[in-house]
Amino acid sequence: MTDFYSLSSLDAKKNEVSFEQFKGKVVLIVNVASKCGFTPQYDGLEKLYQTHKDQGLVILGFPSNQFGSQEPGTEEEITSFCRLNYGVTFPIMAKTDVNGDHEHPVYHWLKSQKSGLLGLTRIKWNFEKFLINKEGQVVHRYSSLTKPEDIEKDIVALL
Repeated sequence: MTDFYSLSSLDAKKNEVSFEQFKGKVVLIVNVASKCGFTPQYDGLEKLYQTHKDQGLVILGFPSNQFGSQEPGTEEEITSFCRLNYGVTFPIMAKTDVNGDHEHPVYHWLKSQKSGLLGLTRIKWNFEKFLINKEGQVVHRYSSLTKPEDIEKDIVALL
């Protein structure tokens, strides 16, 4: 059985990121896109990160082009967009499939741990969020409609 800390992913520069380094941290994983109605959530995510990173919050953005082709750019274009338009400083990972035959192992694991609405496991749209506690367990899954500021209390409770 895989656990959260045995997972890894490439970052936007194609460097391997081992999740073992997140032991003892609270991690929020979000599938992101630059051309989505929910894209302004980058503001709220960055605010959460700036407010709580020193207490142990990690946010990982996983760009995905699987929903309405709303993330067509390269990793370099995506990270530049995030920095310039939203001042994003939290890590942006390599472009990722979150559903289907080529879904990333991180998303396979996340969805196996916490299903969404009506027990469905598939990611429905951009900006779905998974909150992982300091022990590496998925404690919450939030829909795209849930704004980052609305989950701050859950994050604080875990820190």
